[in-house]
Amino acid sequence: MSHESVPLSILDLVPISSGGTAGQALRNTADLARHAEELGYHRYWLAEHHLVPGVASSQPALVIGLIAGATRRIRVGSGAVQLGHQTALAVVEQFGILDALAPGRVDLGLGRSGHRAKRGHEADKPRPEPAPVEAREVEGLLIPPPFNPGKLLASPRFAVHQRLLHAPGSEPRDYAEQVDEIRALLDGTYRSPEGLDAHATPGEGADIQLWVLGSSGGESARVAGERGLPFTANYHVSPGTVLETVAAYRKAFVPSAELSEPLVQVSADVVVAEDEATARQLASGYAPWVRAIRDGRGAIPFPTPEEAASLSWTAEERRLVADRLDTQFVGTPGQVVEGLTRLRAATGADELLITTITHDHADRVRSYRLLAEAWGTTG
Repeated sequence: MSHESVPLSILDLVPISSGGTAGQALRNTADLARHAEELGYHRYWLAEHHLVPGVASSQPALVIGLIAGATRRIRVGSGAVQLGHQTALAVVEQFGILDALAPGRVDLGLGRSGHRAKRGHEADKPRPEPAPVEAREVEGLLIPPPFNPGKLLASPRFAVHQRLLHAPGSEPRDYAEQVDEIRALLDGTYRSPEGLDAHATPGEGADIQLWVLGSSGGESARVAGERGLPFTANYHVSPGTVLETVAAYRKAFVPSAELSEPLVQVSADVVVAEDEATARQLASGYAPWVRAIRDGRGAIPFPTPEEAASLSWTAEERRLVADRLDTQFVGTPGQVVEGLTRLRAATGADELLITTITHDHADRVRSYRLLAEAWGTTG
């Protein structure tokens, strides 16, 4: 499969730049979506992040409505709705409204994020440190050692987020059950344990494509495969586990009414400029941005290159972000196309999902334009 036949899509976090506002970030997103449609990108997805100062995509359905209104053809959707914070019905109603506004263009990407750890003895056990793993290359693609999120999940700030995102006394729903409820509500076959039906309006009968997103070979990959749903493996979040994630999905796959064979999308962080030095300068804010995420503060407003250059680093902090920095595709259009081609070859991806963050909006638009022209999406 040549790279020109592999669609490119966009995952947007609605980043807030240092000195900027959430309002400006949302206006930038609407503008970028219009450019993406013109440039031939296949989908425009919005991520979901909460309680962080540098991201304005806390409610994907609302932002997707903004994007749907600003565009005419491009598919719009979530990457992903965090099911641990919502009920199946709430999600179906939100996306049913979106489908009513933009019929035939809506994707509903589902994620496990937000599901709390089990209570009791098992929850009190510390996560063991994984056995050391060496970085390796597969089809020329760097696969770094997996990141261990144990310290992040144990941070007091993470506990505050969980308390604010869940209703008092509520229990987490089983993820597979939630996915099944969403499918049943969409196709009109929902029955309660007592045998009663329920119908979501809008929602039932909506022409929505379901996706599952995952960063490991665990439950998300298994659920997507067993239900014959398309799947996104998050190389941009967890590059060290992308191959096992894709393999677990393919191993679990059972043909369905939606798909006769596995459909794999893989995400990547990208910054493109006319020359490599400029691209690396534009991408320099990425390191402190990832550091803030992984030390528990959450995504900070994206720094300028000058602000990034003024920051000090410890050796431990550099190790904390190394896997993400080493696997970001940064450079000229030709260099980035080569890197993404290796990513596609190593994972067998049918589609690539591109995330680009720079401080200045014009640089982000230019990066997506240069990539589209080099990849061939502009036809």
